[in-house]
Amino acid sequence: MPHSHCLARSAALLLAATLLLSFASAPALAADPRAGRDKARQCAVCHGLDGLAKLPDTPHIAGDSAIYIEEQLKAFRSGARIHPQMSIIAKGLSDEDISDLAAYYSAIEVTAKVPEL
Repeated sequence: MPHSHCLARSAALLLAATLLLSFASAPALAADPRAGRDKARQCAVCHGLDGLAKLPDTPHIAGDSAIYIEEQLKAFRSGARIHPQMSIIAKGLSDEDISDLAAYYSAIEVTAKVPEL
């Protein structure tokens, strides 16, 4: 009987760990880069649909970490970070919008070429 108790306990721990991991990774799986591309049309004027800035004082965001992009957009939305345009734009973004945009821009592959000197 002690053996079956150990198996039941191990199975319960495995199930608990599996559930915990599935909940922990759920937000990352929920982000939709295709939806992000559609939503990025409003960003294209400054950041470009390809994430490469069109204005000299605008940062490139292509290939940035999704975590970083989400943190910055949420900071603009909450007022923790202030910028004349971004603060206004971010106020209208939902958590889903932010995740989708971050998924899209972070999925863009950026390459660099070091100049031959």
